[in-house]
Amino acid sequence: MGIQISLPMMAFLVFMTGFAGFVDSAAGGGGLISLPAYLFAGLPPHYTYATNKFSAACGTTFATASFFKNGAMNLKVGILAAIGSFAGSALGAHIVLMLSDEVLQMMMFIILPIAAVIILWRRNLPDENRDDGTLNLKKTLLALGIGLGIGLYDGMVGPGTGTFAIIAFTSLMGFDLRTANGNAKVLNLASNYASLFTYLSSGLVVFPVGIPCAISNIVGNIIGSHFALRKGAKFIRPMMLVVLVLLLGKLITDML
Repeated sequence: MGIQISLPMMAFLVFMTGFAGFVDSAAGGGGLISLPAYLFAGLPPHYTYATNKFSAACGTTFATASFFKNGAMNLKVGILAAIGSFAGSALGAHIVLMLSDEVLQMMMFIILPIAAVIILWRRNLPDENRDDGTLNLKKTLLALGIGLGIGLYDGMVGPGTGTFAIIAFTSLMGFDLRTANGNAKVLNLASNYASLFTYLSSGLVVFPVGIPCAISNIVGNIIGSHFALRKGAKFIRPMMLVVLVLLLGKLITDML
């Protein structure tokens, strides 16, 4: 499919995907910025999903490396969640390929209000680390379950995935926001690549658009993760509220 995007629109996409990477590295939810931007630029829904996943996967790779380098994650829990996420996201992406553009748009219209309620309900997350450092059967199953559920959501819808992962790791497993964010990066990385492999095999990634956007997303992720690691909850918590505002704004726009 020949997709042509004007130079001004390409500049708009590069800026928006860079900003999406900045937000995503700190609190998740970058897809709330990048997905509408791709659609606004004229990419059909299936190509939007695929190209966005390509740029997001590139950016998340660098953010994950930053959190790992700074020890801001529980690697065992992150890897378990990543295993579940990879399986869930691959399944979700395959489901997306079977749906029409109209069904995809309707699905987002139904699911996003639920996402808004969840984020609003759990916006005041604790910052103390209540995890004792052990890994028993319950924690193993929780990590796998969190990964599977959020990975499925990411493969099918996407926006808010990192935010939901942070909420799950703090609420269900007792991690502080900084460590939960690091765990979420590992989960999200696996989810992004699982979906991306599916989209690549179907030829849906628009590389002339995706490559410049991937570069800007990488830069945004590097800058955002730097702030998140240095300032911790003081930076992450407000950014989660930004994600909430963006999500609610998208819902209002969809309704209108």
